[in-house]
Amino acid sequence: KPLPPKPTVDDNDLIENFLRGSGPGGQKINKTTSAVQLIHIPTGLVVKSQDTRSRSQNRVIARKRLAEALDEREHGEASRSAIKRDRQSKKKSSRAKKSRRKYRKLEEEKSRQEGGAAVGEEDGD
Repeated sequence: KPLPPKPTVDDNDLIENFLRGSGPGGQKINKTTSAVQLIHIPTGLVVKSQDTRSRSQNRVIARKRLAEALDEREHGEASRSAIKRDRQSKKKSSRAKKSRRKYRKLEEEKSRQEGGAAVGEEDGD
């Protein structure tokens, strides 16, 4: 089943601010204004990104986060990110179930071999 289209945000609905970042990173973080803060005017939603040292990359990341947040707010469980999370969760649980099956089977084979060897030794005595 295909995913819904990627959400977009109109640039006219945004206020974009560049800030100094906080947290680890030392002097470079304290001196440069590479962190990006986006405010969505109609909803008042605020998103901040300071993941990289690059202002342009942080702008892209912030816009993506804002679009996803608006999509989730509007569509809830039918949003693109919610569907992706659900798919990942199902894949993870399927892998875990397969792994449990595999190790259960190995344990059963091991116990059969140990039981068979013990029986075989008694016959030889």
